[in-house]
Amino acid sequence: MSLRQKLLLVALCTLALPVAGWLYVRQMETLLREGQAQALVASARAMARSLVVVDAPLPPAGPVWYVQHTSVPITVDGYADDWASLSPWAQTLGKAARVMLAEDDRWMYFYVDVRAPQRHRADAADRLALNADHLIVSIASGDDTQRYLMASAAPGATTAIALDADAGVLPDRINAQWQEDGSGFRVEFKLPRGLRLDRFGLGVHIAADGDSEPLTADNRPLLDFSTPLSQEVSRLAPDGVRVRILSPDAWLVAQSGKLSLPDLPAGDRPGWFASLVYRSLLATRMDSDSAWAEDAPRVDLPEVREAMRGKTATAWRAGEARGSVVLAAAMPLQMRGRSHGVVLLEQPSRSVPLLANRALFGLLLTSFAVLLVAGGVLLLFATRLTFRLRRLRNAAERAQANDGRLDGPFPLTDATDELGDLARSFERLFEVVGGYTDYLRTLASKLSHELNTPLAIVKSSLDNLDHAGLPPEAAPYLARARDGVARLGQLVRAMSEASRMERAIASAEAEDVDLAAVVRGCAEGYRALAGERRLDADLPPTPVLMHCSPELIAQALDKLFDNALSFTAPDGWLRIALRPTPDGADIELANQGPPLPAAMQGRLFDSLVSLRDKATPGDAPHLGLGLYVVRLVAERHQGSASARNLDDGVAFTLHLRGLPRQRLG
Repeated sequence: MSLRQKLLLVALCTLALPVAGWLYVRQMETLLREGQAQALVASARAMARSLVVVDAPLPPAGPVWYVQHTSVPITVDGYADDWASLSPWAQTLGKAARVMLAEDDRWMYFYVDVRAPQRHRADAADRLALNADHLIVSIASGDDTQRYLMASAAPGATTAIALDADAGVLPDRINAQWQEDGSGFRVEFKLPRGLRLDRFGLGVHIAADGDSEPLTADNRPLLDFSTPLSQEVSRLAPDGVRVRILSPDAWLVAQSGKLSLPDLPAGDRPGWFASLVYRSLLATRMDSDSAWAEDAPRVDLPEVREAMRGKTATAWRAGEARGSVVLAAAMPLQMRGRSHGVVLLEQPSRSVPLLANRALFGLLLTSFAVLLVAGGVLLLFATRLTFRLRRLRNAAERAQANDGRLDGPFPLTDATDELGDLARSFERLFEVVGGYTDYLRTLASKLSHELNTPLAIVKSSLDNLDHAGLPPEAAPYLARARDGVARLGQLVRAMSEASRMERAIASAEAEDVDLAAVVRGCAEGYRALAGERRLDADLPPTPVLMHCSPELIAQALDKLFDNALSFTAPDGWLRIALRPTPDGADIELANQGPPLPAAMQGRLFDSLVSLRDKATPGDAPHLGLGLYVVRLVAERHQGSASARNLDDGVAFTLHLRGLPRQRLG
């Protein structure tokens, strides 16, 4: 991973800012909700107390029979087709019976569905009717109460017989319809609303169950939607809030208000994207319940069940309008220590989503802008830092390729930061290395100069010993001494020659020449020296112009050809090639011969390094100056010299870029 990528990764850490802001907005939205919920709970508590204080007609405590209002006519025939719209809210009695009560403007209808796989049939007038399957129906109006025995030996019309004495306005018999199927029986009957019934009792007795109390009935008050209580609630209800009064069994007794939102301009209404952001990022605690908004006679919601247990409860739900929420607060309705139902307040709102969305979008925009600015600044900083580091690297590599000598001022030495300190340290290091390299370069010339006088003294001393008349047995020792002095003298002359060549190469003048013509001329001259060896020349057909010193290049080729000729067998081959490159040209001289030792390839072009066999006593030693001259010529032309092994030989390459042009003063 590059430095720029690392800094870009660091810039991504600024994403922590929008995350922290998102958590802050969520907390703010939660606080807004809690504040609004507390206010609505206070309103619900005040309304519950007010209903008790004003002695409003509250629903009775305990279980009731709820009478639904029907808008369709009901035909008393014993079938449930007319009750289809009311059946979802049928009331259960025991494990086997479902009861539905409904009323219209004239009648109150009763429908009882009993599941009894085993039947024992008898008419109500039969003396054994109490031992068969039968119903005990009890009705009450004020102080008048009457019980009826309802049974039938066959499907169809039947009559319920009164069991008690005359009870005022209550009838002494009830006409009903009794229908059966394979799983049980159904009973349907109706009574005039003019009776003003206030209690209803029902007992379902199945003979197969072994009932020991055949005359009992479950008597409960009758309860329906109360218009007087709704009017009382409408006087106390806060604005913009729907109030519902529920019985202890969650039946709807009174209602006031609607879930309506104030009209807003189209531009202020939240769009689909804002609603999606609010519900997915902020409002994650919305209660899901599909029945809360329906106009149902029974409101069975979690907060209502919680309030029935005597605890205040609140809930948030998504509103029907886009981008809206509904807050519900359920408060127990108690009087004299007994529960008379629940006060349920529901308040629709767009303010919380709007405020939360505005805060979140503002935060996101600010964070995005800060992220862009921080990322751009860090990217620019990383780019400039990378550029400065590359300048240091390039300068170090140039100095390393130049034996530790600097070819110009080291970059960034005038910088005041840590990179400036590093550049100054590198500059001092390369100055020391360059000085040491120069010392090594001039060591040969210094030694040759210093060794000339001692060599002359040793040589003259040997001559004097020879003229002094030494015994014959000393002659071999004198000859060996003379041979060693001669070889030492040749070494000193070679070192002096190398120093002169360095100075000559450094002072060579350049001109614009066709490098192909120079190489071609050298190749033609080498053919006579190659003997029986095959010499190939691979030269481009077009001129290769270069500002260079043709004498130095020819001298370097002479050294390379002499070196290649000495390692090539008489029937071997040699090849001279010239190839233009984007920044100059490559001259390659290859020959057939033994491969180069891997350990010596990095030192082939150093001074006084030779791969030839050791010279025999009396022969002139090979000093390895040829390839050193080749290297000096290549470096003088801003290039380099290299060698590599081929499949059946070796190849030496001169990479030349040309000499720099001199300006006339």
